[in-house]
Amino acid sequence: MSNNALFRWREVSPAADAVVAPDERLPWPQTLAMGVQHVIAMFGATVLAPILMGFNPNVAILMSGIGTLIFFLLVGGRVPSYLGSSFAFIGVVIAATGYAGSGANANLGLALGGIIACGLLYTLIGFVVMATGTRWIESLMPPVVTGAVVAVIGLNLAGIPIKNMAPTPFDAWMQGLTFISVAAVAVFTRGMVQRLLILVGLILAALIYALLTNGLGLGKPIDLSGVANAAWFGMPSFTAPVFDGNAILLIAPVALILVAENLGHVKAVGAMTGRNMDPLIGRAFVGDGIATMVSGSAGGTGVTTYAENIGVMAATKIYSTAVFVVAALIAVLLGFSPKFGALIQAIPLAVMGGVSIVVFGLIAVAGAKIWVDNKVDFSDNRNLIVAAITLVLGTGDYTLKFGGFTLGGIGTATFGALILWALLGRGRRA
Repeated sequence: MSNNALFRWREVSPAADAVVAPDERLPWPQTLAMGVQHVIAMFGATVLAPILMGFNPNVAILMSGIGTLIFFLLVGGRVPSYLGSSFAFIGVVIAATGYAGSGANANLGLALGGIIACGLLYTLIGFVVMATGTRWIESLMPPVVTGAVVAVIGLNLAGIPIKNMAPTPFDAWMQGLTFISVAAVAVFTRGMVQRLLILVGLILAALIYALLTNGLGLGKPIDLSGVANAAWFGMPSFTAPVFDGNAILLIAPVALILVAENLGHVKAVGAMTGRNMDPLIGRAFVGDGIATMVSGSAGGTGVTTYAENIGVMAATKIYSTAVFVVAALIAVLLGFSPKFGALIQAIPLAVMGGVSIVVFGLIAVAGAKIWVDNKVDFSDNRNLIVAAITLVLGTGDYTLKFGGFTLGGIGTATFGALILWALLGRGRRA
């Protein structure tokens, strides 16, 4: 599909099990239905991430839609992907802002400045990749490094829901019921319900919470008055960025995680569609980087291509980029609904804490999965030492100070992994 044919998808028959290519589309009613399904697939994570960081979920949803449209244009409509809130930012944003896990983040501007800097670095990497290819990235960040850094993000966050999101014994029990609900959905359901395990588990836990509090008088009841009073449509609350050296130094390195993440996603989509998308990887990085800068400038989270939506494509064999344009437009409409935002804010803290335990654990396990999928050899001392030190630096929140700058656990773990890999490689050659 040429750049001049961005909006000229070839319509194909909605035959069962038929593969729909990126430059094709089903009739518009079916395309609309598929777009709704992709919104559902990304919804839970795209809304959960901003809540965990104290961002406005309406702005996050709005910017995910705008970011997806930016990405679509930058890749010439040839890479089917949805851009949602990135969980890679959670640990560094919390560290940079001192967010305690409840309500709005009072230092949100600091996070936004760091997110914009991250997006800029990501964009510059994209331009370099467009000029040089991806081989140098794969050499700088092999699976042992990316796996360790991804795992550290989840492990570094582990104390937040347990220490800050369960102020009472009842809340602690509700956290347990919440992660059990999510686990039950993950194991005992099938199909789309199983794909939406976080969202469905959260709804189930919220209903149990309402029964115990609003019904039986245990704990703090759910208050839906804000939902009832909110307008159906209105402008979301945008926030201006604040550029601070400490926050930038802490948040900008997340670009390395986004590079590894997006690289894997584009290769996965290429494998599924049977098309070589490697020449588009640099443009995908630029699209994601610019989308992250635009999001941060308005008060939204950093964004990334979503594995959840790649999973939907794998299940449906529908790779049409038209579907993602539809999904993005739906997300933009949701972003302008204060009632939707009020409903998200009404979710009990304990329920969010239980979901956080699952999500942070899944992030940590995703790092281990990178090792397994790439058959990382831990009998090789170079791999063993890099992974071991990285995990403890991040989990223990190892912090370094440089004059007025502070580099926390995730930052030291990320840079430490890269430096150790390079240094130990030199030692081996010597």
